[in-house]
Amino acid sequence: MNVSAASPAQDAGPPAKLTPALLGATLVGALGGLLFGFDTAVISGCQDQLKAVFDLSPNEQGFMTASALIGAAIGSLAAAKPGDLYGRRDCLKIAAAFYLLCAIGCAFASGLWLIVLARILGGIAVGATSVLCPMYLAEIAPASWRGRLVACFQVNIVLGVLVAYLTNYLIGSLDLGATEWRWKLGVQALPSLLFLVMLFFIPRSPRWLVMKGETQEAADVLEKIGVQDVPSELGSIRQSVHADGKVGSAPLFGGGFAKPIFLAVAVAMFNQLGGINALWYYADTIFAMAGYSKDSSAMQSVMLGAMNFAATLFGMAIIDKVGRKPLLMWGTIGCGISLALVAWIFSGTAHREWLVWLFGGFVVCHAFGQGAVIWVFISEIFPTEVRSKGQTLGSFTHWFMAMLISWTFPLVAKDVGQAGAGLPFAFFAAMMILQIIVVGFFFPETKRVSLEDMSRKIKSN
Repeated sequence: MNVSAASPAQDAGPPAKLTPALLGATLVGALGGLLFGFDTAVISGCQDQLKAVFDLSPNEQGFMTASALIGAAIGSLAAAKPGDLYGRRDCLKIAAAFYLLCAIGCAFASGLWLIVLARILGGIAVGATSVLCPMYLAEIAPASWRGRLVACFQVNIVLGVLVAYLTNYLIGSLDLGATEWRWKLGVQALPSLLFLVMLFFIPRSPRWLVMKGETQEAADVLEKIGVQDVPSELGSIRQSVHADGKVGSAPLFGGGFAKPIFLAVAVAMFNQLGGINALWYYADTIFAMAGYSKDSSAMQSVMLGAMNFAATLFGMAIIDKVGRKPLLMWGTIGCGISLALVAWIFSGTAHREWLVWLFGGFVVCHAFGQGAVIWVFISEIFPTEVRSKGQTLGSFTHWFMAMLISWTFPLVAKDVGQAGAGLPFAFFAAMMILQIIVVGFFFPETKRVSLEDMSRKIKSN
């Protein structure tokens, strides 16, 4: 998930009230995050049926799955500039329309390429939402509410994953036959339409309005969201916008930022090289390969989604107390052990009943470790003048690696006991060993280090 955001000044006044306008922004952030997570995971419950209906080769199945991530990479790169030009809220309307078109296109698709096109549109919406939604929330929320509103978006991403697995299970139990996959993919139209409609009833970001010279509307919005001292907050925003005038003008590459670039690319790559998206996109298929029935596979996926949700809440609760580096280290160790045992089971035929617990352990360790740390860490390690570019690089690396993993996994995946069946999971485990070494030797601890002191901290590490 991407939580890149520019925030207004940190006001020290009395806490703002939770007004209807602020509550509306929260609901938009919740729905945007939920659609992000839902679109990411819902394809898992359709894999086997789509493969059979369209007679997909492993390469075609991988490409169909990765198509959403191709779109996400495009959306994450393309969203920031239109968001600056036309506003975060209005660009989110386009993303909501893309979510809706994705759901309708998949539900009525007559062939593989229509599904791919629809999934690319949905992926673009995911990538754009990952940039625009938290940016909007951070900019519209008073300082006393900002952390909780942005955290609401993060939590709802993993909630969306859980909802996707749950709807897959419920729809799968209705015995809908050949149309089952259409209902699973098409049900996303309902929250997408609600997201689109709600965007017409919430205010624009006050910081963006000040950037565009719409000071009076910005003042009206600040009053609606419960800011107590509107003139003072307006002055702080003006000062922040003026100070940010040079932000983004420095080149990211060749500008002396090699260490933070390395750290951002490394943490984003390892986030995916553990195979988390192979599990999210192919969870039902993986359990089927291990001999679980269709209904049992779907229920295991629901359990994994619930574990992911709970562990993410846990990671967010302790990240500022324990620190980023310990969470990465312990989470990666847990992921590596779980994946090594999964590889051993897939290489033989014994102890298949352990798989759900091992995958559960993997999900929990990833959620409180890499899942909780990645976007916080990337947002901290770049200097202000290149922070947005650094976040974009980290986000693109994340989505690009997710695309590669989801595309290639069906090419190498095999049923339990077949020759080479454990190799994909052995590779993921090996990447976790490599991550432990890289994090241990090269990653700084960024807990309680001011952004102004971060560059010195990274250089001295």
